[in-house]
Amino acid sequence: MSPRPSRRFRLTLALALGLTSLSAAPPFSPAAQTLIDRAFSDLDPARPVMDVHVHAIGLGQDGDGTSVNPEKLSTRHPMKRLGTNLYLKATGVKGLDHFDRDYLEILASRARAFPRPVKVHLLAMDRAYHPDGTPDPARTEFHVPNDYVLEAAARYPDVFVPVASIHPARKDALEELERCAAKGIRLLKWLPNAQAIDPADPRYDPFYRRMKALGVVLLTHAGEEKAVAVKDAQALGNPLRLRRPLDLGVTVIVAHGASLGRNADLDHPGKTASNFDLFLRLMDEPRYRGQLYGDLSAITQVNRLPRPLRTLLNRDLDGRLLNGSDYPLPGVDLVIWTRGLVQLKFITPAERRALNEVWKANPLLFDFVLKRTLRDPRTGRRFAAGVFQRDPAALSG
Repeated sequence: MSPRPSRRFRLTLALALGLTSLSAAPPFSPAAQTLIDRAFSDLDPARPVMDVHVHAIGLGQDGDGTSVNPEKLSTRHPMKRLGTNLYLKATGVKGLDHFDRDYLEILASRARAFPRPVKVHLLAMDRAYHPDGTPDPARTEFHVPNDYVLEAAARYPDVFVPVASIHPARKDALEELERCAAKGIRLLKWLPNAQAIDPADPRYDPFYRRMKALGVVLLTHAGEEKAVAVKDAQALGNPLRLRRPLDLGVTVIVAHGASLGRNADLDHPGKTASNFDLFLRLMDEPRYRGQLYGDLSAITQVNRLPRPLRTLLNRDLDGRLLNGSDYPLPGVDLVIWTRGLVQLKFITPAERRALNEVWKANPLLFDFVLKRTLRDPRTGRRFAAGVFQRDPAALSG
């Protein structure tokens, strides 16, 4: 008979497989565990944590339909390869032989390690398309089909919620929207700058009307895009271009609060404004209340600090914000600058040490605990608990 595995080995294996929770077997110091406990202390125990912005990533080795532009892994494009390697390292996957499978397993394990249930909204990513509805492979940075996230959610139903991505110029766009809605999908993701989608294009009106009728919510990037090549299309990230779907009744969540870059101020020709200010202008329009929202994904990254974070903490917008991590970006140490958050007095040095400990163990949990720990240094305001349990599927009647 083989010897019984040690308790330490069994505990390590259970944590790796997500078979136990942090509260059952805390791997953290007392200071870090106290910070984690505080982050969950005022949540509604009957409702899960919501993360509405988590990227599915696939390299396609297992024949699952995912793909990545060859330039992103080519030694002939060192800067693109470097960026790709940073993202891949942040996932915690060791080796690329079965990257797609391992990515989902590690992500599910990190989600299951939360002390409370968490629903990870796993984002598909459609190809870029030409105006005539044919695919544009040269412009497509990566592709994650809708069936991929549907299958992932079926394999991990306790943690994953599938989010579709459908380019409205596709010849089968309406059919694919109907198909995904019939499978229970109620959230649709766009990255207009990279996918060559102009949200203000009137040709997409039938698509918007069908979204409204089906109760499908649009989660769309707005503002400047840095993580994915956009080929001189930053203007497509102008928040004011979202007036068209809004005016047709679509419920819209603006990713990152449009917190990077500048764009033309379409209300004042010849002038420009920060994308964040354009987003706030939309939020201030009474006709969009109950219809326009923002998510907190990437809002704590170094390149977005400090104004958007400080503004969102202090404006009375808690009822219109949703939690999003932009995972795997919280695992990229170049954009996570907890020292800067201390310097800006959003967190204390002691909180920074505890948060860094959480980051090393679980970047997904770190992102959540960080956002629950932040407070404005002048007013003491924090993001309300409801922000972190708001279900995007419930936003559209």
